[in-house]
Amino acid sequence: MTERKPRGIDFETWTDRQIREAEQRGAFKDLPGFGKPLPGLERPYDEDWWIKEKMRREKVSFLPPALTLRKEAEDALAAAVEARTEREVRQIIAEINDKITTALRMPPPGPPLNLSPYDVETVLTTWRENHQGPETSAR
Repeated sequence: MTERKPRGIDFETWTDRQIREAEQRGAFKDLPGFGKPLPGLERPYDEDWWIKEKMRREKVSFLPPALTLRKEAEDALAAAVEARTEREVRQIIAEINDKITTALRMPPPGPPLNLSPYDVETVLTTWRENHQGPETSAR
């Protein structure tokens, strides 16, 4: 821990001395990114860059509810196509269709939803094309 600034010495001189002594001790040698260019210098300045970077590192996102549901519907469709059984496909599609139907009755704030419930039989046809085998008849 650094000591307090002595009286009679201006801050700049005292701070410079602290930095110089730390450099001499090698305190800055093993820092992550040492000797590498700063990331993002080629991008235009964004005053919220640090918030976006923190959210990216923490794997956090904030989308309006309508966009969140669109993404969830897209992921559900992909999961249904990759499901192991027809029963699983029906369950995934039923769950997302319930959410879509609820959102259509009371639209969430933000951009338009632009979704309609998935047709289970259409999804099952796609699933069957991708899963030719003995388990296709398991309902």
